[in-house]
Formats: sequence, structure tokens, C-alpha cells
Amino acid sequence: MINHHRTFLAALLAGSALLSFTTGTQAQTIYRIVGADGKVTFSDKPPASADQGKIAGTGVGAAGAAGNTSLPFELRQVASKYPVTLYTSAECAPCGAGRALLSSRGVPFNERTVSTAEDAAALQRLSGENSLPFLTIGSQRIKGYSDSEWVQYLDAAGYPKTSVLPAGFRNAPAAPLVTVQRAPTRAEEKPPAPAETTPVDSGPGPSNPAGITF
Repeated sequence: MINHHRTFLAALLAGSALLSFTTGTQAQTIYRIVGADGKVTFSDKPPASADQGKIAGTGVGAAGAAGNTSLPFELRQVASKYPVTLYTSAECAPCGAGRALLSSRGVPFNERTVSTAEDAAALQRLSGENSLPFLTIGSQRIKGYSDSEWVQYLDAAGYPKTSVLPAGFRNAPAAPLVTVQRAPTRAEEKPPAPAETTPVDSGPGPSNPAGITF
């Protein structure tokens, strides 16, 4: 098995704290929750309050390209049962070769990029190694790029040998393996206070001697 980009990913991992979480199928979403005290926890449920700080979602939804109703029925069935996810990084020639193979064969797939220390740590938890490219076909995990091996597994899953994708079909853009977003603060969670209005004096006065109310 050929391992690529080991040095690149090892460098990323060196600057990362140890991440501990379990990953099931590719449909699972894991949340990395950083508490106010800096403690990091992982859960399959989003944080309950803003006090828990940052959220990082990792994992691939089973829908994606597999849920695209424009796909031919048989291909949609295969993609739903055996979704394909490709893990890549920039300047990784084998990653490009793997992407080209999937595209030329007409395999709908999700792509997750590894470019940060958190991405690299998540990849190591997923694959057991810190090398790219990494491919999953359903629950099957394939490390490194080998066109004959990838073709073998795609055939076994039932993907067509030649593309049957509709004209104009595009896979979803590549996305980071771990996406961090800030949880709303308590102030942001509160509904805005109603704007104060200046009471209008509708009683008698120089400009309204009759005290008419509108």
C-alpha cells in the first residue's frame, strides 16, 4: 500500500492536541466542543448552550451526491448504499489522480480536504494513519492510491464501469474535514429589546388646543 503526504500530515499533527472521538459510518456528525474552561469534549449532539464555546462538525452526510434525484435510479441506489468520500490535501498528486479516476468513471462522491492540525488529527482517527489520499466506499476504507485497487472496490460495490451521470452533473465542492464555527454568545441568543418610543402628548396644547387624539 502506498502512503503519500505523510510528512505534511505529521507536521500538522505535531502542533495539535490529542483529539479523542469515535466515528461510525460516514453519515455520522461529530461535534468538537470547547468549554469556557478550555476543556475539549466530543459528542454526536450539538452543544446545549453558548457557554460551550466552539463547535466543530466533522463527518460526511450520507445524503450529498447520493441523495441527488437527478441521478439515474440504479446509480442513486448504489451511491446511497455505498457512498464514496475522498480525503485529499493541496499539492497531493496521488489525490488528484484519485479524483480524476472517480470523475472519469462517473462516481458521485464527497471530498473532504485536510489542511489544518485538527483536520489531520481527525483523519488519523478515521483512517488509523496520517497519509493521503484516503478513500471510503461505504464502510470499506482504502489507504493510498492504486487505480487497480480502487477499480476493484468500485466494481464490487456495483458502480457502473463507465459514466452514466446526467449532462451538467457536478459533485459538491470540496469542504474541510473539520469545520469550526463559533457558538452564539448569551447576548446574541437574547431577542433584541423593543425600541424605546417617546410618548406623544395628545392632550391640549398650543399646537393641539382641542386635544384631538390620532
